[in-house]
Amino acid sequence: REQKLAPASMGRHVVSIKVFFRYLQKEGALTENQAELLGTQKLWKRVPTVLSAAEVDALLTAPKPPRPWWQRDRAMLEMLYATGCRVSELSNLRVRDVHLDERYCLCHGKGDKQRVVPLGKKAVAAVRAYLEHERPRLAARQATPSAFLLLSPRGARLRRERIWELLKLYAKQTRCSPDLSPHSLRHSFATHLLAGGADLRQVQEMLGHASIATTQIYTHVDHSRLKKVHAAFHPRA
Repeated sequence: REQKLAPASMGRHVVSIKVFFRYLQKEGALTENQAELLGTQKLWKRVPTVLSAAEVDALLTAPKPPRPWWQRDRAMLEMLYATGCRVSELSNLRVRDVHLDERYCLCHGKGDKQRVVPLGKKAVAAVRAYLEHERPRLAARQATPSAFLLLSPRGARLRRERIWELLKLYAKQTRCSPDLSPHSLRHSFATHLLAGGADLRQVQEMLGHASIATTQIYTHVDHSRLKKVHAAFHPRA
């Protein structure tokens, strides 16, 4: 608390100490486990940052000439919003994972779990334009062309940190929230799907959540959908 750590960080430290003391007790180094006296840090449920449809449109169309490699940046932003994938998943996406004609991509999530996510027309168009015009020039800068979809100016894989920096740059340009992160587009993807009437299980599958409890936070975000459901089905609405 003196270090002003976030509640989640404090909770993680407390759990680490408890597990370590449990190990010491099991090994016979301690007779009593004093760490059990530590309280559990209560966590607030954080509501994720979500963009409106207008903000998404402004952000996704922000990359344009004369910005260098603007087609790559537009494809990058379109893919983040179209797939709801994590920034690390996008950074590790290979060309062979993206099937533009069939309009889907194969995301490799945590624990190397694979999931199929559909691609919209705008994302397909943005990626196709990047593959035709910019990626060949970027790939030629390496002796052995990279298999990754998004490339840096040196022809190497575009790192997750750089994706974060580019997103912040375009967010500032379009006057979006300063708290915007790649995960905000993932949150927006899920929220907008649910607002449009998508089933929670389908959204869970597309996000790659192991538990539906993780996906349920998005039901608290979009109150307009709850109002519509209430108005449509409650007898006294």
